[in-house]
Amino acid sequence: MKDQRKARYHLPGLFEFYDLYKVFLPLFVEHREYFYDWCDIGSIYGAPSDCIWGGGRVGFGDEDPKKVIRLMQQYGISARLTFSNSLIEEKHLSDKKCNRLCAMFEHLGDVRSGIIIHSDILLDYIKREYPGFYFISSTTKVLTDFEKLINELDRDEFCYVVPDFRLNKKLDRLRALTDEQKKKIEFLCNECCDFGCYDRKNCYKNVSRKSLGQDCEDHICVSPMSKRGYRFSDAMENPGFIGIDDIRNIFLPSGFTEFKIEGRSLGSAVILEFLLYYMTKPEYHLRVREEIYLDSMLDLF
Repeated sequence: MKDQRKARYHLPGLFEFYDLYKVFLPLFVEHREYFYDWCDIGSIYGAPSDCIWGGGRVGFGDEDPKKVIRLMQQYGISARLTFSNSLIEEKHLSDKKCNRLCAMFEHLGDVRSGIIIHSDILLDYIKREYPGFYFISSTTKVLTDFEKLINELDRDEFCYVVPDFRLNKKLDRLRALTDEQKKKIEFLCNECCDFGCYDRKNCYKNVSRKSLGQDCEDHICVSPMSKRGYRFSDAMENPGFIGIDDIRNIFLPSGFTEFKIEGRSLGSAVILEFLLYYMTKPEYHLRVREEIYLDSMLDLF
């Protein structure tokens, strides 16, 4: 490949899949020959369970934050806290657990930690109280209008912006962005949600209500595919899917380097499939699988 840019993946499950990454990261560092040389890990993102600032997915991660911090520091990987609740009010800003997480993750040495965020109220608060973080505009904003995406990219507060996956293939307009705007776009690669879904914002609002502890019914997805649950094979058939050939042959040469992999609510076995597909050379898939599966401490399901 002539272009020397590297794809930076932002991986799911900072707290949710700690045990998986504890096995995978040493493999990635010590056996770099197993993995594509055109990609790297930009960050690992997530939120603990019972985190009221959380959003996007109802958090279930229960790993000790101190252990998570040590792992990120050991491998020099940026940790991102997913604080994408869209319904934050002033009264929620004093939450002890979320503030304690910010205090713990704000200064992790040479690699800065990030915050994936939706609410401007929360953004202003964290900027003021914990200025060491960088910020990512969350895909939960459902930015499907290209002009609104440009406005978000031009906001100084954000280092990265994750548009709705339905803008992924608007290549003529994406290529027309400035170099600075291109650097800030972080594409959601493997969304399984129906491409024609009109109710995505309500789905995210329901998660935000649940994170705040509000008594509400489960969101009923309008997509006929929802009963199947997440399947990577379905995601690959989505018109917005970004595969490795797209990344190498279209996005990297066009100046885009940031790619988000979703999956915080899935199992470790599915996350492993993402790591194999997006990062691992096919001839080493079995070897990586064996290293992961044979770790007796890891529950893959």
